[in-house]
Amino acid sequence: MSFNTWCLFILMTFVVSATPGPNMLLVMTISARHGVRAAVVTMMGCMTALLAMMSISAAGLGAVLQTFPAVFDALRLAGAAYLAYLGLKCWRSPVAEQSADAATVVSEAAGSASIYRQGFLVAASNPKAILFAAAFFPQFINLQAPQLPQFTILLVTFTVIEVAWYFVYALSGQRLSIYLQRATVMRMFNRLTGGVFIGFAALMASARE
Repeated sequence: MSFNTWCLFILMTFVVSATPGPNMLLVMTISARHGVRAAVVTMMGCMTALLAMMSISAAGLGAVLQTFPAVFDALRLAGAAYLAYLGLKCWRSPVAEQSADAATVVSEAAGSASIYRQGFLVAASNPKAILFAAAFFPQFINLQAPQLPQFTILLVTFTVIEVAWYFVYALSGQRLSIYLQRATVMRMFNRLTGGVFIGFAALMASARE
């Protein structure tokens, strides 16, 4: 893999990662509700799932999903169902007026394990990440050179860029938190984010390869 090829990968990954999706929305939502520290836990969950899926893709699962559409469809529909569940959960979340101190208590009560699991499941809910890695990464790998070091470089590069964008969304969510102390605003925020998650679920459920 040449330096120019790596630079092209950086540029394309920067654009792809910047695109709003379920992962970015979740990070921003968690940051707005519970703070940046909780958002970092969410990021860890998302990245664990993404890196695992991309590693699995490198091992050949992407080809399996393309060969057996029924397997891909089952995973896709299961992911859509989880996003719809998350959307309904956001929509129906109870709200109340709270101060900044109360928000801190809510953040601590949220539970790192629960937030990490939510991040992991949202990222893992889209099997297209496997197909994306299977189709995207090979375009930048020189088959005439050792492939593992190249894949490692691409994976590390992807991680740095993706996490950087997570922090952009997390800081945006933190700026929203001051407005979410009002119950009416929090209710609108819950319904907006819930509706967007349900929209993502509908798009995933209706998608076809």
